[in-house]
This record gives sequence, structure tokens and C-alpha cells, in this order.
Amino acid sequence: MGPLTIPGLLWDCAERFGDHPAAIDGDLTVSYAELEQNAHRTARALLASGVVPGDRVAVWCPNRWEFIVAFLGAQCIGASLVPLNTRYRGDEARAILERSRASALFVANGFLGNDYLGMLDGFDLSSLCAVVDVEGRAEGALSWEAFQARAEQTVPDALAAVMASVTADTVCDILFTSGTTGIPKGVMSSHRQSIGVARQWADGARLTPADRYAVVNPFFHSFGYKAGVLTSLTAGATIYPVPTFDPVDVLTRIERDRISVLPGPPTVFVTLVNHPARAEFDLTSLRFATAGSTAVVPTLFQDMREILGFDTVSQAYGLTECVLATMSRPDEDPAHVAETTGPAVPGLEVRLGSEDEILLRGAHVMLGYFEDPEATARAIDPDGWLHTGDVGRLDEHGCLTITDRLKDVVIVGGFNVSPVEVENTLARHPAVAECAVVGVPDERLGSVVRAFVVPRTDAEVDPDTLIAFVRERIANFKVPREVVLVTELPRNASGKVLKAELRAAVV
Repeated sequence: MGPLTIPGLLWDCAERFGDHPAAIDGDLTVSYAELEQNAHRTARALLASGVVPGDRVAVWCPNRWEFIVAFLGAQCIGASLVPLNTRYRGDEARAILERSRASALFVANGFLGNDYLGMLDGFDLSSLCAVVDVEGRAEGALSWEAFQARAEQTVPDALAAVMASVTADTVCDILFTSGTTGIPKGVMSSHRQSIGVARQWADGARLTPADRYAVVNPFFHSFGYKAGVLTSLTAGATIYPVPTFDPVDVLTRIERDRISVLPGPPTVFVTLVNHPARAEFDLTSLRFATAGSTAVVPTLFQDMREILGFDTVSQAYGLTECVLATMSRPDEDPAHVAETTGPAVPGLEVRLGSEDEILLRGAHVMLGYFEDPEATARAIDPDGWLHTGDVGRLDEHGCLTITDRLKDVVIVGGFNVSPVEVENTLARHPAVAECAVVGVPDERLGSVVRAFVVPRTDAEVDPDTLIAFVRERIANFKVPREVVLVTELPRNASGKVLKAELRAAVV
């Protein structure tokens, strides 16, 4: 079975894979032995900074090797990773930092022109005992080098004692998700669960040390973190972090680095298949991909095999509360893969409840929501079944197909968007009397956000102004693709907005 804690996994990796590259990030190559050493040094620096077991450590960075070392170092001392979406604006990040009471924060200030620390000006973040800018640019933050130097203040024996206290049931990570309410809830998973997900995903992908895994999915998302980084570590594969998705850059990486594994949301593959320069690149190294997180165009899997050249393409189904629930079986009929997300993975049960809602029970179902027993009780019933809010059907082989959602959530390119959060943001504009937000189909992203707005009487407003207003306040993937001005919203007899009518509206 192998180690069930992050400190144990790192030791095992260093012993088994030694000088084999764990991560290649630009000109930097870090071996598995060096990865363990770097994680331990980060752990010692965290201890010297005042972080203790049970604390939360936030990382607000793109895919890069410092992100990996930061979260592994935190987990080595029994602290939990709290990743932040790099597209968040100040209010969104503050809400999670405050709710988690994070004691340390790693940022890449200046990434894509974002002044992350500037966004937090004026907020009470007194729980933070260390703020580290891995770019070394931000005034008032430690540089990566200065932070690492703090490791000298913690002797190795002290670290060893702390690592020995980390168990398989220690909380490993807390991934915040907005859900339907717009209020972030922290999904807790143990070391046993996070490593278990990674091993099962590696088994399904038949990952080996020979694989070169380009991780396009963001590390702040469970897809990039657990099915990307942790999965690679369990198998000894080499991680190639991709900080932003640029199709020519990815095509170049595939040819230059002989990338063999490239999972991602469907939009990544749709873009690569249709890119005018695709035929100029040698893609023959590609072996395995999973296209998940949102709706899939029926012909996409065939295009991924025949045009991009993948040997194997699979589907998987999960959500933050249960990262891996079903997955295509190895050697599955490609036609069947295109139609289903596969059967339940070992240790998981899947059944359909009322209105064909997908219910999950087993090893990967979250421990619960961080400091929110009421929300946990609403999500997991007394018999241990997680109510996903997704609707599906099971075929005669036990393979699951997702058909709809009960919950009012829009999935944009693999990211959950709470309509309530967008509506609350729009409602802050003085010209908005009422508004309703829905998801509408999009060929590239699966879904995008559309807002219907009733302006206040005598107010002058145009859709572009409202879109710009929202863009200043929340992450860009949540921003409405279009705003439709209407005189009233459709409602039922009890006054509830009929969003089904809005989704079906021809605009």
C-alpha cells in the first residue's frame, strides 16, 4: 500500500527514485532526493516562523516548483494546505484567509500583473505570522531566500519529532469551494485520503517514472494538486508545471520535453485540436489524457486520439468533496469512455437517490467542512452518503454518466461559479434593481455565465459597464460573458425566479 502520510511519501520517493527528476520548472531540475530536502527545509522555516501542527498554510501562486515545496513543507509538520485561486480578487482571498485563519501565506506577487498583497491592504490578517513572496518583489514580505534562511533556527531533530506526530488521519488540505450559497466552505481531507486519491489516479493512468507529466490544471485546484502533483509523486513521474495555458507554449513543451501525460479540462483539448499551428509540432510522445471537470463534446475523445495522438483517453468524475469517485477502466472501449465517466473506483460506492441525484460513500468522501458541522450534516446524510447535487444514470456495467445538476452552480472551464456570488456583486451597482445569473452552454468552456438585469427606474446603464463593474470585484471566470437588460424577471406564483426559463431564453 505504501506510506499514508506526506512525510512518509517523501521519504519513500527519495529512497525509490533518488536522483530521478521530480520536477522540471524552466531551467530548474529538482530530483526526488532534493525535493525531500527542500520540503524539510521549508518545514523547518515554517516552524521557526511560528507555524505549528494543526495550522493552515495558504498558497496563492501559479503552478511552479515553490508551490510544491511550500505545501509539502507545511504538510510535513501537520499543517494543512489552503490553496487560493490565482484569479481571485482581494475580497475573495480575504474571505478564505479569514475563515481558515491561515498562519502563513505564500504568494507570487506580480503574476499576470496582479498585486496580490496590494489587494489585501486594509484587511485584518493578524493570524499571519509569515508572508512570503516567492518572486521577492513585494515590500513587507519575506523573499523566498530570506524565508528559507529561517530553517537554520530549527534543528533537524525538532523537525523529526514533529513529523513523527503526523498520522494518516491528520488533516492534509482544506480546499475552499463556494457551492450554491456563495459563502466559501472548506473541504477537509486527511493525508490518507489525499494520497489514496493520488495512488488510484496513478493506477488508472498506468503512470511510471518514465512519464513526463505536464500539469496544466492549476495546483490550487484538486485536479492539478491531487491528480497532478501528488499522483506524480506516488509513481515517480516527472512534473512539468505549466503556470498558464497558452496553446503554442503547450505544443512546444510537448515536442521539446517529450510530454507523455497531459490531463485537463475539455477546453484545453478543444483548443489544441483546432489550433492552426498544431500540425507543425511533433506530438508523438503523448500517451495518456483525462478530459474532465465539465461537459465534453461527443467527438472530443476521438479527436484526442486521432488528431492529437493520445494512446489512451479516459474520463473521471469527482468533486471537491470527493475528488475521485469514478474513472474509466484501463483498456476500456473508446466508444464507452466517450459515453461514461467509468465505474466507482475501489473503496467508493455510487448510487442514485431522489431525482437520480448521485450519492457517494467511501474512502474519498471528505472529512467534512472546516468548522461548519451544519453544512457538513446537510451534505453527508446519517448513513454516510454524500449528496453531490449532480444528476446521472448508471448503466448495466455500473458506469456513471452525468446528465444534469440539481444545485444552482455553473461550471466554467472546470471551475465552480456560484450564481449567488455573481448576483450579489451585480446588486452592489447603483443602477441594478434586480438580477439573476444562469449558466449557458459554450463550445469551448462547457458553460459561461449570463446575467439578466432589471435596471432601476430612470437609471442609465449599459451591459459593458456592468461587466466591467463585476470584473473589478471577482475572478474573471465568474464574470458574465454577457448581461441582458430586461424589464422584469420571470417568476412563479411564490415569487421565485424561474431560472429554467432564463436558461432557455433566446438572446
